Amino acid sequence: MSETAGDPAGKLVLLVDDDESLLDLMDHVVKKDGFRTDRAMDGVEALAKVAALDPDVIVLDFMLPGMGGYEALRELQSRGYGHIPIIVVTGRAMDAKSIEMVRQEQNVKDFLQKPVRPAMLTAALHRVLGTAPKGAP
Repeated sequence: MSETAGDPAGKLVLLVDDDESLLDLMDHVVKKDGFRTDRAMDGVEALAKVAALDPDVIVLDFMLPGMGGYEALRELQSRGYGHIPIIVVTGRAMDAKSIEMVRQEQNVKDFLQKPVRPAMLTAALHRVLGTAPKGAP
């Protein structure tokens, strides 16, 4: 484990959503909790950013134009990025069976329904990355 373990400042979060106002909100919330961020607005851009930046975690909307979130998730796995944890975010109503199928993916670590509460998003990030909120002991 690196010396930055526990410190969110050493962690890069890639936020992927096609709703720019939601991206702005998530970006603000995640940065306020001490993480570094980058953003993508669709699956193709997300794949390019993952290859360039090797983020520590991806917050991935499932309803994206062009390449959807599930397709992007599978493509990441096939390109050797299956080790990067993913927190899935969706506004689409999904039945329990579909949610369970997504949760079975090796790198899906959490599943959040929109509207995402900021505290739930940051709690999921800290849990997945083993970090502590700024100012926490």
